[in-house]
Amino acid sequence: MPPKTKGKGRKAATRKKKKNSSPGVEAEAKHRLVLLEKELLQDHLALQREEACRAKASEDRLKQRLQGLEAELERTQSEGRAVYAEMSRQRQALQKELGTRSKRLEEEVRGLRERLETCQREAKTAREEAERALREQDGTLTELRAHVAHMEAKYEEILHLKACCSQDNLNCLLAKLRAVKPQWDAATLRLHTRHKEQLRRFGLNPLDL
Repeated sequence: MPPKTKGKGRKAATRKKKKNSSPGVEAEAKHRLVLLEKELLQDHLALQREEACRAKASEDRLKQRLQGLEAELERTQSEGRAVYAEMSRQRQALQKELGTRSKRLEEEVRGLRERLETCQREAKTAREEAERALREQDGTLTELRAHVAHMEAKYEEILHLKACCSQDNLNCLLAKLRAVKPQWDAATLRLHTRHKEQLRRFGLNPLDL
């Protein structure tokens, strides 16, 4: 709208013109005034429409930018959730693998300890049996030596009797010796066989002794 001062001035000029001019001039002035006001109103409306268009364009750009930011935020959050899920899966898989490996190692250690204890017991048993076999071997050798010494003494006694006795007595003694000899041989063979069996049971070769 035109300023009030201008309106008052125009009205005063109009009143003066009413007094001093003809009706045709007054009508033309009114028409010009209406055209001017209409032009001003159109300019004002055009400015408002232009401002509205700029505001709408700015709003659209802001909405588009906001949608882009929201989409980027959603994508970032989705990627973050995916990364977190993958890290959680890998962590769980690693924990499971470590648990399985730890359990397997514990079982292996337990098995090795049991095997070690078993080997120690078997070694102790074998050592005790070997010591017992050696003691039995020493006893058997002692018995054999005693038996051989006894036989040697008997043969010496026989030889001594042979030199001192008559032929009949000698024949009698020889017959007795022939009767006793199988018993001595059998006893010697039993001792020798038992000794070899004990040595073989403990992985020893009788010929090496």
